[in-house]
Amino acid sequence: MSSSDAGMKLYGDKCAQLQEEPEIRFAGIVDKEGQLIAGGFKEGLTPHEGDETRLQAFLEFVSKASIRKEYDESLGPINYLAARRDKAVLVSFPFPITKILLLISAEPTANIENLAKKVVEIFTDVN
Repeated sequence: MSSSDAGMKLYGDKCAQLQEEPEIRFAGIVDKEGQLIAGGFKEGLTPHEGDETRLQAFLEFVSKASIRKEYDESLGPINYLAARRDKAVLVSFPFPITKILLLISAEPTANIENLAKKVVEIFTDVN
């Protein structure tokens, strides 16, 4: 197994851990080209109509926002970006060293801070 394959398996395992959380519908790792490289929708879950399109649109937004650095010096780097919508909570976590994003879609009742804590807990040893 190459180091790249081992890395993808590790990311897939971490996404699967996140998907164990009841409110999470989708947890995936996306590369700088916007391609899903690990994770996906929770097993057995049927995506809402348009889920994949909405995730792609959110991904485009966070990709652009995550690469903007004009406030990094004064405010620090972005830890995560979140959007609360009527039907979903979308949260992205940029991993600047590897230039990938963790993208999460959760039920609208999800607590964003609790999700962020869970991500840090699961991914701390990876980034």
